[in-house]
Amino acid sequence: MTTLATHTKSTIMPALRYQDAPAAIEWLCNVLGFERHAVYPGPDGSIAHAELTLNGGMIMLGSQRDDEHKQRFMSPKALGNLETCSIYVVVTDVDAAYKRAQAAGATIVKPMEDTHYGSREFGVKDSEGHTWTVGTYDPWIKQE
Repeated sequence: MTTLATHTKSTIMPALRYQDAPAAIEWLCNVLGFERHAVYPGPDGSIAHAELTLNGGMIMLGSQRDDEHKQRFMSPKALGNLETCSIYVVVTDVDAAYKRAQAAGATIVKPMEDTHYGSREFGVKDSEGHTWTVGTYDPWIKQE
């Protein structure tokens, strides 16, 4: 039997598809503060696979392509802006992230607010319509 060592690395990683994955990587890094962990180019300027990190968490993404996954994983942009989930990102300076999103011309879907459960957060659409809630709420820290 193999046991997983205790660590602070992500063990659940959302995986996303983008029609323009290189642009999405730039947006996620410049606006939300992600860092490139690994980026594997595909043909014709596409991204075969990318891993981006933020504060110990990780997402994976790649270019939309015509393969066996095409009908199961698509960008909201390719689906008339329909989504089935959103992603919450914990940041230390939510006001700076909000200013970067505004400066990038991002679509703000939930204005900055202080919540009753102790978070300061906002909601934003990325370059292809995935919804991200960005805030200070950390469910691993006991709230008073």
